[in-house]
Amino acid sequence: MRPEDFSAENFRQALGLSAEMFERFKIYHGLLVKWQKKINLVSPKTIETAWHRHFYDSAQILQYFPKDARVVADLGSGAGFPGLVLKILNPELNMNLVESDERKCLFLRTVSRETGLDVSIHNERIERVTESFVPDIVTARALADLTKLLEFSSVWNRKSKGLQLILLKGEKADEDLALARQTFAFSVDSYPSVTEGRARVLRLYDVACE
Repeated sequence: MRPEDFSAENFRQALGLSAEMFERFKIYHGLLVKWQKKINLVSPKTIETAWHRHFYDSAQILQYFPKDARVVADLGSGAGFPGLVLKILNPELNMNLVESDERKCLFLRTVSRETGLDVSIHNERIERVTESFVPDIVTARALADLTKLLEFSSVWNRKSKGLQLILLKGEKADEDLALARQTFAFSVDSYPSVTEGRARVLRLYDVACE
């Protein structure tokens, strides 16, 4: 199915959503479309395919979370992808959305309020929140190269040896991994993306500085 043909109903069926979850996603999508006219939340050319490009793309990583994972740090949350999507799918997650742009944080607060989601929104640079909490999982999407993400997570990694990074990466994922290995040692599982054939979902664990 082409991304432009992937509808809200396709999204609901693909994930087997309950009526309550689907209602929250519809509210979220409506707010995304409305706010996109005022501020640049996502690439303008992707707003028409948001159910596939942003919502479905974000949702796919939940299957790789350890069953006992609870505290999540979503770095550079932007419009809430993947953090808000994951929170709707699993309300038990202690979701921390880290975003330095105040306008995007206002959007995140609006979606949280309108959907009844209990999330922590950190309107700070990533470097300033690492002492606030210790996550089990770090997520990020289209934020930075892998080396930078590992640097951001290094404080947490020293505090939690079970820390995992579960990341959505593009077609240059293998190059990104090779560069990161020049600075960090880690184990990695790589999975094909369900939304883009050349993209990958990476799960990094057992991270140590060289």
